[in-house]
Amino acid sequence: MKFIKLDLLTLLISLFLFASCENTSTIGLEVDPTIAVQGSLVDTITVSSRTIKDDPASTIGLARHPLGYLGDPLFGTTEASLAMSVNLPEDAYNFGTAAVLDSAVLVLNYGGEFYGDSTSNYSIDVHQLNADLSQQTSFLQTREYPYNTLLGNKNGKVYPRKTYKVTEIVTGAADTLRTVTPQVRIKLNTAFIQNNIVALPATTLKYNDYFNAAFKGLHVQINKPASSGTGGLMFFEFNGGTSGLVLYYKKQNETTTTARDTVQVRFPILATSNPIAATVKHDYTGTAIATQLAADPKQQFAVTYLQPLSGLRNKIAFPYLSKFKADIGKIVINKAELVVDLSNGTDVIPFNAAPRLSLYRYDIAEQRAQVPDNDAASQASAGDPRAQSPAVFGGYFDSIRKRYVFVVTSYVQDLLDNKTKDYGTFLAPTPLTEYEIFPSVATAARSVIGSFKKTPAAGDNLLKLNVYYTKIN
Repeated sequence: MKFIKLDLLTLLISLFLFASCENTSTIGLEVDPTIAVQGSLVDTITVSSRTIKDDPASTIGLARHPLGYLGDPLFGTTEASLAMSVNLPEDAYNFGTAAVLDSAVLVLNYGGEFYGDSTSNYSIDVHQLNADLSQQTSFLQTREYPYNTLLGNKNGKVYPRKTYKVTEIVTGAADTLRTVTPQVRIKLNTAFIQNNIVALPATTLKYNDYFNAAFKGLHVQINKPASSGTGGLMFFEFNGGTSGLVLYYKKQNETTTTARDTVQVRFPILATSNPIAATVKHDYTGTAIATQLAADPKQQFAVTYLQPLSGLRNKIAFPYLSKFKADIGKIVINKAELVVDLSNGTDVIPFNAAPRLSLYRYDIAEQRAQVPDNDAASQASAGDPRAQSPAVFGGYFDSIRKRYVFVVTSYVQDLLDNKTKDYGTFLAPTPLTEYEIFPSVATAARSVIGSFKKTPAAGDNLLKLNVYYTKIN
């Protein structure tokens, strides 16, 4: 009798396991025996796409700030320069008696990203700004900052990942050799810094506002005629206090008038204290991009272009989604994927593809908003079981299959159910670790992507929507 019961138990378990093995097109659906359910895939829904210019971006509060000049055979040229406020080490800083400057070095600490050719030759110029940057109110990336006196230049290769050893002067103790983070160090004109910083009256050195009104700030840019090679865009961080203007000077010893002390002091360039701003220029002259930007907005092209630094984005649309619904009837979307293929041969070193893309939409007021699948806060508050993590939502570059994939199940379902309207859907590059739906000025990697249909130019590189659905009869 025990064996009969055991056999029956085994049979029931087996039936339960077989019943649990569902097709991916029916996962998450409760099956009503009175309703016929059938899972299907459609991957022929048209996705239109168009290259358009991105909006100008503010360059305040960035994780990294760009500097450089890059010549890209597909994207033309990009140039980025920096305007920076310099801050006092402390209020009422005192240089001491008879202070004489030995040297001044502008230190720019790398921010963890470089895009382009590091073996190119870079000539970097430093000037004084004409106006006090701390008093400005607008910092769009299109704005330029006038400058005057050339204070210094560095010519040679850059090493974004190389640490340095520098001698740190310690007053009253032996100098110390320290290893510092990767950085650019540019010597500035000693006489100018002596006259315009060291020799300033005590009243000017009392507060940061007074000092900035007098010194105004620094401008850094690439000297294009003196540079050579493909070039690149380097990024610097101004949040950790390691970037700044370092002064080495001698002053009279406080206790012995015949002795001299050597002092090292850092005037920090710190984004939390005063502005650091970037100017970014793109020139598409003679490129296929210029042709697309000038063409009829309805015209479709074999490939389209995505570029950060407030460069280029794609406006995409699903013009026949409503027709698909009318033809197929009532359906439930089990999964919808937007597949974005990279165009063949467009990620040749040093022009690597963007490591991540953002996907966002316009709301009714044409303001940027997350698509429902990436709006975890609103979904969680509504108890929506479709809420996803960023990893599930996607947008990361698959270097093996040369593509990006977004899971847009909720967005497509809402469009089909008329819960939302497509006022505009967009693709754009975003930093790998900082997802942004606003124009990014903190990364430089770009991508060329395929169109919605196979053409000789695009080949098999497509922009398509895969919809796994269940039709309810």
